[in-house]
Amino acid sequence: MRALFLAAVVLGGCAGGTSTGSLETTTPAGTRENIPIAVAKPDGPGPFPAVVIMHDCSGLGTTSSGAPGRWSRELVTHGYVVIIPDSFSTRGFPDGVCTSVARPGIDVSPGRRAHDAYAALTHARALPYVDGKRVGIMGGSHGGSSTLAAMVAPDSEREPLARERRAGFAAGVALYPRCAARLGTWRGTGVYKPIAPLLILIGEKDDWTPAGDCQRLAEASRQAALPVTIKVYPGAHHSFDSPNPIRYVATRIKPSTPSGRGATTGGNAEAWSDSIRTVIAFFGEHLR
Repeated sequence: MRALFLAAVVLGGCAGGTSTGSLETTTPAGTRENIPIAVAKPDGPGPFPAVVIMHDCSGLGTTSSGAPGRWSRELVTHGYVVIIPDSFSTRGFPDGVCTSVARPGIDVSPGRRAHDAYAALTHARALPYVDGKRVGIMGGSHGGSSTLAAMVAPDSEREPLARERRAGFAAGVALYPRCAARLGTWRGTGVYKPIAPLLILIGEKDDWTPAGDCQRLAEASRQAALPVTIKVYPGAHHSFDSPNPIRYVATRIKPSTPSGRGATTGGNAEAWSDSIRTVIAFFGEHLR
């Protein structure tokens, strides 16, 4: 039942075939566990480029924002296989973590989710219709932060996922991520060093994950001649790729404020339309 729901919500309307199953990933202690996964592909035998989509804090359940599904349909239409791991439902957060404080002993942070991303990359490379050298990653909000955590280059071979990162994703897109937080092995300060070209898209009026933090990250990387670019959408809020109206929700977790709560989200038709063109062009340059 869970697999059928995941396929219907996340992949409904995709042009080619869809499938669901489980993905073997690792816990912080290094033990193995399985999480749900959904895969969508264009018509034809391939081999196709692929994109791993990391869902946002709302997860993939009944209260999902629906963003992974919208991006999946766009990417499949443009000839990409899409792989979406579910980081929350089997870890006790079927309704996401936008308003829920993580429970002791259960880690669903972006750093932890980087392990899910690389498990999904391994899965993608094993698919006969995927070109394993042309796999990218993208995500919004919590998924955008998870994308940053997965894309940061290791400083040493002793770091978690160091070997996987060295032969990792070919490109990444982070939509409205939290850029001032610790992301995997990156401490949230200094120069962010990506393993491959990285694009950040964010709204000017984002009060959940402020654009200024991401502008500073991108500028420091640019000054170091690293492949990080950013586009800030004037007048757009967090979740500009949503079809929903703008609204403030007081219970949303927001670490950057004294109260720790409250954030605004809402769609922006112009930003959404431009982001599709920008993402397709970016992946077209780096994955085609």
